[in-house]
Amino acid sequence: MVSSTSLIHPQAIVEEGAVIGNNVKIGPWSYIAANVVIGDDCEISAHVVINGPTTIGKGNRIFQFASIGEDCQDLKYNGELTELVIGDNNTFRENCTVHRGTIQDNSLTKIGSNNLFMAYTHVAHDCMVGSHCILANGASIAGHVHVGDYAIIGGMSGVHQFCHIGAHSFIGASSLIVKDIPPYVMVSGQPAKPFGLNSEGLKRRGFDKELIVKIKRAYKAVYRQGLTIEQAIAEINQGDESLAELTLFTDFIKHSSRGIIR
Repeated sequence: MVSSTSLIHPQAIVEEGAVIGNNVKIGPWSYIAANVVIGDDCEISAHVVINGPTTIGKGNRIFQFASIGEDCQDLKYNGELTELVIGDNNTFRENCTVHRGTIQDNSLTKIGSNNLFMAYTHVAHDCMVGSHCILANGASIAGHVHVGDYAIIGGMSGVHQFCHIGAHSFIGASSLIVKDIPPYVMVSGQPAKPFGLNSEGLKRRGFDKELIVKIKRAYKAVYRQGLTIEQAIAEINQGDESLAELTLFTDFIKHSSRGIIR
């Protein structure tokens, strides 16, 4: 089903069964599979391939040569029915690749809203990406990676499968991530090491000075005082444990299965 208000180039291929919302633009030589849903006001450039099952929300922009919703590269994948779900107002630049999930996880790859995926970025099977994230040019996240809101992954960086990237964290360019990164933390290197708090990012997102000072104290307890993880969390909880921002930090660390970068 294609809305009458959409503009589909005559050289694009939209298979019967695809659902195309209002005011969608699809450029020449793009291919939209039958089991794809595209929300209102999306713009699909030339030479884009969207396979499925894939559901794409409103206001997304997908640039040329991107491949969205393709079969994953996991050798265990054997054609099972899996899904990709994308939120609203995301931008996928040239040559982005985003794969559907596997039955070994939840059969789902999911991306939130208002994210920027720069050229040549890759989101592998079963990844969960939040909202307002940036993956810079050439950044790749392997299977089963979780990325929190407002996280930034620097160009040419690679994230090992099953790693969790906390909200508001920052990964420097060309980094190798093999462990979890707690919220608010900046890391860089191969393998990556912590380099302080993402204070500038927190200021830009409206965190007030007093709250940033409290988060810095929590960071120092984990990274600067020579404490064990259990001791650091106990010290943090002696103060403002009721603060949601500190709970986000301590809960992430407590539930890390791979261990945190430290």
